Amino acid sequence: MAIVNYIKIDDHDVPFKASAAIPRYYRFKFRRDIFSDMRDLMEAIDGSDGTISSLNINSLEMFENIAYMMAKYADPSVPDTPEEWLDNFSTFSIYQIMPQLFELWGLNVENQVESKKKLDRLTES
Repeated sequence: MAIVNYIKIDDHDVPFKASAAIPRYYRFKFRRDIFSDMRDLMEAIDGSDGTISSLNINSLEMFENIAYMMAKYADPSVPDTPEEWLDNFSTFSIYQIMPQLFELWGLNVENQVESKKKLDRLTES
């Protein structure tokens, strides 16, 4: 089951959606593994001094791609490229948005694990 959360960017509540389909969509769109990118991004953020300038360009691009994919999945009217989507905003802090996206992803994973446990209990009966 997908989970939707709204994150305030530029005084707009922007919907982001997480589900088991996101890794597939991400892989199809960017030819990359979202799990590896999230891990690398978390490591880059943990190792930074809290400013965007301390992150390398690859980390920023991973963040933009992950945020874009979750926004596009939540709202199909989102433009077809991350660049077009980002054009809708002034600059925003990766350090404010990324923790909320990671939390949303974590809730999605918890939900999937709980659903699997319920299914396992049903099949055991």
